[in-house]
Amino acid sequence: MLIRIDQISGAPIWQQIVFQVTRQVMSGNLDPGDRLPTVRELAADLRINPNTAARAYQDLERDGIVETKRGAGTFVCDIARDKAPAELRKVIEHRFDGIIVEALHVNLTQHDLIAMFKERLEIMVRLHDKSSASADKLILAQEGTE
Repeated sequence: MLIRIDQISGAPIWQQIVFQVTRQVMSGNLDPGDRLPTVRELAADLRINPNTAARAYQDLERDGIVETKRGAGTFVCDIARDKAPAELRKVIEHRFDGIIVEALHVNLTQHDLIAMFKERLEIMVRLHDKSSASADKLILAQEGTE
């Protein structure tokens, strides 16, 4: 599992972890049943506070992306089989909620947010139509992970 933290992005570290793990699961880079590092291992690898890693794992577990088995570790869920489309939609809606809250905190208007979303959607759809790999490369580049 590859996670890179962008210290200057402004996004909380725990959210960056959640986003990157979710993306890796959805893209198939992490398979159902794959064991994630322990909270302590992740914190040490990323040089972050263990509470930050724990918060990310709690969020991922709440969204049904991972499950923690006491004494065994944290594992990727089989979201393709275990989650109905409505549940997957809830995961995406939760991500939108976080983005909307951040936008409101920096005083973006509803109009600004909708315009920004439409612009990003058009770009990502074009890239996806060309190649899913191109969209993944753009995301990685924006995160500074490439």
